[in-house]
Amino acid sequence: MPCGSHSGLEIALFYLSIYLVALGNGGYQPNIATFGADQFDEEDPKEGHSKVAFFSYFYLALNLGSLFSNTILGYFEDEGMWALGFWVSAGSAFAALVLFLAGTSRYRHFKPSGNPLSRFSQVIVAATRKCSVNMPPDADDLYDVDRNDSSMNGSRKIMHSDEFKFLDRAAYITTRDVDDQKKGIYTPWRLCPVTQVEEVKCILRLLPIWLCTIIYSVVFTQMASLFVEQGAAMKTTISNFRIPPASMSSFDILSVALFIFLYRRVLDPLVSSIRKKNSRGLTELQRMGIGLVIAIMAMVSAGIVECYRLKYANKNCTHCEGSSSLSIFWQVPQYAFIGASEVFMYVGQLEFFNAQTPDGLKSFGSALCMTSISLGNYVSSLLVTMVMKISTEDHMPGWIPGNLNRGHLDRFYFLLAGLTTIDLVIYVACARWYKKIKLEGKTAENEEQGSFKV
Repeated sequence: MPCGSHSGLEIALFYLSIYLVALGNGGYQPNIATFGADQFDEEDPKEGHSKVAFFSYFYLALNLGSLFSNTILGYFEDEGMWALGFWVSAGSAFAALVLFLAGTSRYRHFKPSGNPLSRFSQVIVAATRKCSVNMPPDADDLYDVDRNDSSMNGSRKIMHSDEFKFLDRAAYITTRDVDDQKKGIYTPWRLCPVTQVEEVKCILRLLPIWLCTIIYSVVFTQMASLFVEQGAAMKTTISNFRIPPASMSSFDILSVALFIFLYRRVLDPLVSSIRKKNSRGLTELQRMGIGLVIAIMAMVSAGIVECYRLKYANKNCTHCEGSSSLSIFWQVPQYAFIGASEVFMYVGQLEFFNAQTPDGLKSFGSALCMTSISLGNYVSSLLVTMVMKISTEDHMPGWIPGNLNRGHLDRFYFLLAGLTTIDLVIYVACARWYKKIKLEGKTAENEEQGSFKV
């Protein structure tokens, strides 16, 4: 039954609702991970261990919510009960808000440390203004303040590092700065403490690692797009029961739950026992590298399944839905690989960005993780557009046509596997180059956590 026309007000309300959902997700997802981690004192051994476990269970909770939407809400959608689905979603959001507010009196709160963009800009401007200054060979002459007197609001001091030496100029005390201090004048756009300079260095060191995670997000995006189209072109029926292709993502969620349990209870203790005493097992960088390897396996698996799907497909069908005799359950391995890779990549990424960002920029670190997922969607769309433009030359149907039986989706999967392999090589180089943040009093521990060994 065709849909009727809609008024301008109805269309405006529709788009307003979509953007409100995006705004709400952008507001709570980066902050809830950071806020949850703040409830644990990492200086306490027991709470520090619980903080590491928190990110695994936080990501598991996200996936359990996805399981609910893929099953219950998917059923409402198939039955045409859209209004009920939206009311259930609104009810679950309201229940979450009530639970969150109920624990307000027990939460640990930290003072905000100011606008990170202005602090970042101050360092860049101060270093640029002193670009002609001859710097001393050591860091002893750089400006620093006591923790209690600083503008960090209790944030821990960051030890000086040797990378990005140009930025050290922002903390170099010139004769003009000395004269200003004697007059009681302090200009943060001319002179910044070492810790503030190191905050900028920390962010700059994180960027190469973050860029390498975008290609992984491109692979992850295929689960909600091309995997579904591929599944729709396979045999989706068992007796008289039809399996919705989108519901196959439930195997991804089950895989996430399984591998979180296996990692927390089996793999992590095993690696800790094999490595040196008091080791925490695999580092975050190592886990992210493993996630990339498993993502490559997922794309290779999807490509092989597509080759066999085409082999058993009816090439002359008008619509490709259900045109292949290959069962949709052959997709289970690729969904399971994606789920396993998420446990290593996204959970490790959350832990890494939270641990390696300064105290006042924890939410920024979580936002980097979420931004990686968002950019993965855009890069995926761009890549599909480029592939279709190139592969449809000379009046060819292309790799990803409307009728998949006339295309070569397998080649696109293998292309993603190749790009992810290149990304893995670059990632390993960036991970080896990366130097972890050194907080005052935690240098030895950070040395162990920040290492990347193949």
